[in-house]
Amino acid sequence: MSTLQNKNTQIEFTAGNNEFSLIYQQRLILRHTAQAPCLWIGGGEADIAMFRGNFSIKDRLNEKVALTDITITAQAAGWQVRFSRGGTLSATLIITTDDTGRLQLNLQNDDSRHNRIWLRLSAQAEDHIYGCGEQFSYFDLRGKPFPLWTSEQGVGRNKQTYVTWQADCKENAGGDYYWTFFPQPTLVSTQKYYCHVENSGYMNFDFSAPEYHELAFWEDNATLRFECASDYISLLEKLTALLGRQPELPDWVYDGVTLGIQGGTEVCQQKLDVMREAGVKVNGIWAQDWSGIRMTSFGKRVMWNWKWNSELYPQLDARIPQWKEEGVQFLSYINPYVASDRDLCTEAAKKGYLTRDASGGDYHVEFGEFYAGVVDLTHPAAYEWFKNVIKKNLIELGCGGWMADFGEYLPTDTFLHNGISAEIMHNAWPALWAKCNYEALLETGKLGEVLFFMRAGYTGSQKYSTMMWAGDQNVDWSLDDGLASVIPAALSLAMSGHGLHHSDIGGYTTLFGMKRSKELLLRWCDFSAFTPMMRTHEGNRPGDNWQFDGDAETIAHFARMTGVFTHLKPYIRQAVQQNSQSGLPVMRPLFLHYEEDARTYTLKYQYLFGRDLLVAPVYEEGRSDGSLYLPQDTWINIWTGETHHGGDVTVAAPLGQPPVFYRADSEWAALFGALRHI
Repeated sequence: MSTLQNKNTQIEFTAGNNEFSLIYQQRLILRHTAQAPCLWIGGGEADIAMFRGNFSIKDRLNEKVALTDITITAQAAGWQVRFSRGGTLSATLIITTDDTGRLQLNLQNDDSRHNRIWLRLSAQAEDHIYGCGEQFSYFDLRGKPFPLWTSEQGVGRNKQTYVTWQADCKENAGGDYYWTFFPQPTLVSTQKYYCHVENSGYMNFDFSAPEYHELAFWEDNATLRFECASDYISLLEKLTALLGRQPELPDWVYDGVTLGIQGGTEVCQQKLDVMREAGVKVNGIWAQDWSGIRMTSFGKRVMWNWKWNSELYPQLDARIPQWKEEGVQFLSYINPYVASDRDLCTEAAKKGYLTRDASGGDYHVEFGEFYAGVVDLTHPAAYEWFKNVIKKNLIELGCGGWMADFGEYLPTDTFLHNGISAEIMHNAWPALWAKCNYEALLETGKLGEVLFFMRAGYTGSQKYSTMMWAGDQNVDWSLDDGLASVIPAALSLAMSGHGLHHSDIGGYTTLFGMKRSKELLLRWCDFSAFTPMMRTHEGNRPGDNWQFDGDAETIAHFARMTGVFTHLKPYIRQAVQQNSQSGLPVMRPLFLHYEEDARTYTLKYQYLFGRDLLVAPVYEEGRSDGSLYLPQDTWINIWTGETHHGGDVTVAAPLGQPPVFYRADSEWAALFGALRHI
């Protein structure tokens, strides 16, 4: 056995025996033998069909061949490993480290016709794996494959449920456990290293095998980066230094709930008055129908023509500054598509700013009983044009924020100005859309004052998306697509480097007989008071859902929980600042601070809110108590003052008092203790 060493990396090999091991900071990254190769290559043709953001993805695979033979050559900055098989198939692996000590692997198939790669990273059976973007059904990803492709999240997201079956029958929209708006090729191992892949094509990270993780790439090349740390907090700091970090939130976000209201200026005013008169702390009105409405069989949809609709919202330009004086922001809505039957689409088409179809004409996507053109964000002039739409029609109007929706619908058969395949650009599209919004704020001096929030994301969203939201949960109690699913979503995104996350209070998707109950809305409100942002949504069928002003008890509940949220303002603001400065997420898995406690690695329905609050939302219907696990520490029930010292506990959890505990020695103990009197 021979050993070559370079900085913190070493490679061990047996001459003439086709064996080698790549060791990085005492972690075994790759282990290759002729009998158990680490690299396979092949050729395939993607078969990808989209219907309303739901994708059917198949691979017409021609071959998959293990490359068993290796030749290792030392280079000035690392090593070259040449893989081959029988003289007909070959690939090259370049192993280097950069100035920060970060390990980099560059893989390249030597024949571009071989456009598939399978790389097996070494693993230990006891490893836990986190990340892969926003995952709703699982937090610890070990034991399953996770295809990485941005899409609709799916309705139900569990093939064993009746709701998912109905959605699949209707339009292939039921989805599965791995469907997500925000995939990301980043894994974090409990060996305390991360692996991030820079590619954007379709990938599948399979964590099923006990001795390896198989990463599949639908490209002829791949670039992987690794870093290690002695603890998880330092590891996240390194990961977010690579990917970027979110800026701090505007201060007004902490001042109450953003009310999702539709129906016009006076409806907004009336509902605002009712809520504030009852003591609800309101920081904003979010009117997604500010540009008008379109009625479809799915429900009430926004008119995708990004201009103020003065008929539905008369005198809005005068009302916005009035509300702002009263501490209430006005938030709107936009997405990167333009309705085919409206004037913004006509203008974009005339200028050549839409993506193209195979015949060279403008590409129009069917979005559910209407069509829209795709603004080509790879076209510099189109990008600037749409950025100016944001500046002129939203920022100049006085909007304090907006939902920057969609981003995951880029069809793979459209043609882009930059000449890159839409199959490769598809995953990258949401981050490009985030960048467009971010630059609109930066260039108008509104960054830190105006907020936009997104559901779709990818690598780069950390730099540009000022806030994520969890997308379109069902208005139900299901684990895979209801209230519970939002918790692992926030935690997996946190381990992927994005530390700001919230959800629609009460959920959104109202289909197949679902109706949001009063209890669900109140429990979701309880949960949202312990997230970085509180915001309601009427849902796609508002008349079927219990709303925030449904009765006096509901309004009083919102008054109580917005009081809790605003009381915690200095604490939440500090946690958001930490995220901005070091990448430490606001909603955290418990093992970030209790890494010696084995139980904390499998918890997905409770979290630390900042360093000192432990939250276990009630996510089951009809419950009046909550069961949770407390790591060894001195914990105080925030509602009763009762002290606990760790272990499994069950506590009373009436509406308005979700299980929340604070650390007794927290610098914020007095602030937390005062909540017993709210």
